Amino acid sequence: MSELSRSPLLLDPSTSALLVVDVQEKLLPLVQRSSDLLANVTLLMDAAARFDVPVVATEQYPAGLGKSVPAVSQRLKQAACEKRKFSCRECHEVFTEWHAQRRRQVVVVGIEAHVCVLQTVLDLLAMGFDCYVVVDATGSRRELDQRIAWQRLEISGSILTTTESVLFEWCGDSRHPHFKELSAWVKARTVVP
Repeated sequence: MSELSRSPLLLDPSTSALLVVDVQEKLLPLVQRSSDLLANVTLLMDAAARFDVPVVATEQYPAGLGKSVPAVSQRLKQAACEKRKFSCRECHEVFTEWHAQRRRQVVVVGIEAHVCVLQTVLDLLAMGFDCYVVVDATGSRRELDQRIAWQRLEISGSILTTTESVLFEWCGDSRHPHFKELSAWVKARTVVP
């Protein structure tokens, strides 16, 4: 028997993109477990750089809510997309480009889960993207809002996942050149499950 095909439900770096939603100066301190969320977001951004996965960040009304936190902005290759709508659909050039590049798998992280993340993912699903919401890199101020958002996202067709799942799906194989570095990052994590 020959080797089985890899499931199209698994993330592939050649068809993935990472969307960092509104991890901003005035919003981040308000969400639950903000330091864990930020650690996971930056870990995913660092891994995306290693696996050549494009990363785009958005900022909701930065004049009032501040810019992206430094840990996010210093990892960006391009300026964050500023928006006023809660959904990131306002940054349509990004999604048009990802469609053209056949990057159908969008890994979504950020805040708040029940507002900007939820509305963005529902719009991305309607655009034909497969959305992977990283629950330990996504948050809200209130636990109930966050939990209901994840339930709604899941029944709407997005895939809920975790930071480590994304990392190892992008890696795919213990023989991958980045596997040892990735394993070291995971072992060094101090984030509580």
